[in-house]
Amino acid sequence: MEGVTDMARVKTGVQLQPQHCSVEDLRRAWREADDRGFDTIWTWDHFFPLYGDEHGSHFEAWSLLAAMACDTSRARLGILVTCNGYRNPDLLADMARTIDHISSGRLILGLGSGWCERDFAEYGYEFGTASSRLARLEEALPRLKQRLGKLVPPPLGELPLLIGGGGEKVTLRLVAEHADMWNTGGNPATVSHKNEVLDRWCVRVGRDPASIERTVFVRDPVNADIDGLVEAGAEHLIFALAAPFDFAALEPVLELV
Repeated sequence: MEGVTDMARVKTGVQLQPQHCSVEDLRRAWREADDRGFDTIWTWDHFFPLYGDEHGSHFEAWSLLAAMACDTSRARLGILVTCNGYRNPDLLADMARTIDHISSGRLILGLGSGWCERDFAEYGYEFGTASSRLARLEEALPRLKQRLGKLVPPPLGELPLLIGGGGEKVTLRLVAEHADMWNTGGNPATVSHKNEVLDRWCVRVGRDPASIERTVFVRDPVNADIDGLVEAGAEHLIFALAAPFDFAALEPVLELV
């Protein structure tokens, strides 16, 4: 991570993975992340561990987010990303508005089409296909926005919408049409290419590409090419952190925030 290019203009976030840990472990971690100066703190939206013991401990994302909103005071908060298929979009809008109030206007509403078949199957949701899940996401976005506009009281903050994913035919079009922020992953070449595709979609739908904040999820912070990601267009780097949530692994980043 040495020699980061123009890091002063890049935001940093941390995703705390809610598996193989206790709620108290998570509370300690997000308090520490807030104290250390991360711009954003996130968790993920799954119902079971994604690796390690598949029967290990795990906690639900939006419930955790409400606690995170109470325990922190500075960083913006969100889920990277909420699965559209798990919650009615009108209900999700109300949940997001409520947590935005609890956090004094710090919520980011992250959303995606979903991919984890076990989550869908065990909780009784229709998994369908990648195409059908994207179609449901496209249907949900206007409903969600309409509900946010009807809620009393409205959100306290800007409540930016983040869409996650890199699909070039549908997902990036939806980002251009609806999102304030976009999240992707991969190496610098992949990020650069996806950024260019998103820019083209913005032109096609009449959107200023600069109006969408480009966030990149970094699964392996120690070995990531941070310079390359920044040069590829990353404006906001979000680093994965698993239990036991040892921030020493992120010290090269922490020195820059």
